[in-house]
Amino acid sequence: MRCVTVAAMQQSLFPDGHIPSEQNKQSGGGNSISRQDLNDAQYEAVTSTEGPLLVIAGAGSGKTRTLVYRVAHLIDMGVAPENILLLTFTRKAAQEMLWRAGLLVDSSCQQVTGGTFHAIANMLLRRYGHHLGYSPNFTILDRSDAEGIINLLKSSLSLSGAGKRFPSKRVIINMISKSVNKSVPIDDLLYDEFSHLEEFADDIFTLKDHYKHFKFEHGLMDYDDLLVNWRRVLQESTDVRREVSERFAYIMVDEYQDTNPIQAEIVRLLAYNHNNVMVVGDDSQSIYSFRGADFRNIMDFPDIFPDTKIIKLEENYRSTQPILSLTNDIIARAGEKFTKALFTRVEGGVKPIVYGGRDASEESRYIVSKIQKLQEEGSALREIAVLFRSGFHSYKLEIDLTANQIPFEKRGGLKLTESAHTKDVLSYFRVHVNPDDNLSWNRILLLIDKIGPKTAQKILGIIRSADDPFDALRDYPAAPGWKQGLNQLSELFASLKDPGISLLEQFEILLKYYEPIFERIYYDDYPKRRKDLDQLKTIFEGYSDLQSFVADTALDPPEIETVEFDESDRLILSTVHSAKGLEWDTVFVINLADGRFPLAHILPGDEMEEERRLLYVAATRARHNLYLTYPLEVMSADRRFTRTKLSPFLADVTPGLYDSTGTSGYSFSTGIPDSPIAYKQRPVIPVKKEKSINTSLMQKGTNVRHPFFGEGQVERVVSDKTVDVMFDKHGLKTLHLDYARLEII
Repeated sequence: MRCVTVAAMQQSLFPDGHIPSEQNKQSGGGNSISRQDLNDAQYEAVTSTEGPLLVIAGAGSGKTRTLVYRVAHLIDMGVAPENILLLTFTRKAAQEMLWRAGLLVDSSCQQVTGGTFHAIANMLLRRYGHHLGYSPNFTILDRSDAEGIINLLKSSLSLSGAGKRFPSKRVIINMISKSVNKSVPIDDLLYDEFSHLEEFADDIFTLKDHYKHFKFEHGLMDYDDLLVNWRRVLQESTDVRREVSERFAYIMVDEYQDTNPIQAEIVRLLAYNHNNVMVVGDDSQSIYSFRGADFRNIMDFPDIFPDTKIIKLEENYRSTQPILSLTNDIIARAGEKFTKALFTRVEGGVKPIVYGGRDASEESRYIVSKIQKLQEEGSALREIAVLFRSGFHSYKLEIDLTANQIPFEKRGGLKLTESAHTKDVLSYFRVHVNPDDNLSWNRILLLIDKIGPKTAQKILGIIRSADDPFDALRDYPAAPGWKQGLNQLSELFASLKDPGISLLEQFEILLKYYEPIFERIYYDDYPKRRKDLDQLKTIFEGYSDLQSFVADTALDPPEIETVEFDESDRLILSTVHSAKGLEWDTVFVINLADGRFPLAHILPGDEMEEERRLLYVAATRARHNLYLTYPLEVMSADRRFTRTKLSPFLADVTPGLYDSTGTSGYSFSTGIPDSPIAYKQRPVIPVKKEKSINTSLMQKGTNVRHPFFGEGQVERVVSDKTVDVMFDKHGLKTLHLDYARLEII
């Protein structure tokens, strides 16, 4: 039986580090707020109960504690628990807050209505949904149910079937859901994020309409409908709006910076009879716009609710002051914000370290060596995290961690060999190195059009019994329907076996062969998947022999299974988005090169501002040690190796807030060699050019035609691949020329 200490239980209930005073805990209610339990700003937020209140809660400043004490204080004042509404983003968060509040007063806290927006919507629509034509026993669709309906409708509308290509049910549901949550018309979303699917625009619009009608006719709601219909019933029925507002006389919303436009409207409507709304959040941690979260919600709250009182929680209970000084400086340069400066009363701490490695390999080796040193000094792996902007940024590090037998857990984004397209590419190389690898043979045969499992097994049977599998492949009596595909595969291996080509040339040959297969099989989202292949090439370039590359990318070699370690003690690899709300003793933020963080395609404006906030979130996860690393050489979008420099978010930081180290011979602040001979340019292999219009043929005023948006005029040439076009009927659009299919008139 596992024993739990009193200290451990306190830490679980009050993770922000503030344990209620003994006097408070012994009071048993009636005196739930002990002044010594809260700092001045927290106390003011807890006791300011009337009117609109915006609490800007900096990272690690005890926002959860503030909400817990606020609930307890309201009940202590005599407010009926059923008149309090607590909206959170997870059920667990609401349950924990109300449980903790109950420890401060009594069990009546369990009568407070608390939960997610969707859960409260479900509860209220059971009672008031009849105003919209829904019975109380409507059914909620989960994701698989929704996708099943889309499949059914695709068939009934003759949008699917043998020989027909159409976006998958997953992509269709993603598009519909994102359109709702971002309050963006689906035609705009289609072109902005799914431009390669524009030929299906009319059918997608039709499918969306049929999906909406099908749900209503059968008494169904998906998760997005819960919010949409909750807002509708509050908007359309004055009686419902008044009744619900009177019931919930005190409203609290956690993580308000993560709300979408619909949720913000719901909050405004809930406060119809009063303005007793307290929202808690941090504009500097608004990083989920891709899910529909709207930064404007928290910034505009004082305008939506006149006479809003703003309280800032700036005392940090997580990080050392040197870390806070750096993060304060990063976010101080944001274009729009509620100004705040985090501080801590804890003394000591070391400056963050910024490291520039020659390339991704050197950066990875540095991180591994630091982790090993931390282990030697007694740090647990579970108290160390490596954070990154995108899932594929950790691929090289994953290989090096495995080679050094450092166990890790990855959160957010797939491991190197978990994505299907990466497995495809590795399968060709594994067969090239080991022709007896039947599993890889089977995978690459099934990638050939018109070859199914039975045919693949027949071919594999011949290959397996032959002295030379590649000769057997070449001579196999293929059927006319897939003969060309099999011949092309045979020619690929013949090219790869040419002793006169380099490893990098082998990769280019394979990529040229795989490209049409890749685009056919992963038609829905191949533009996003392509980044993984670019990163794989970067890793490949660092090897001198193919056998080593194939062995290292296995990722789970048998010998690691014999290493003895506590299975719970694993290094954490995580995207920044998945790390929000968490903290570790030591944090590495990697790939902080311009073009990687922020990403290269990010345009100035709101997107760039969110990238800055993303770095702020990453850096504020660290308690004691913060390492910020970047490579001085990366692979560009056209798959060429180029020099880069430190992320502009760090390059602008006030000198002296961090210590810098890295490859000698480089100017650290810019990433440019101090002298021409300090840098040796990697060989560049010619790559296949994309079929797109050259922007040199365009200038402001050029008339163009688009197959979906119609005729328009170029407003601005953004880059060598991107232009802004003002269309007559659809307004201004930013177009990527690899996918836009523009025609100059």
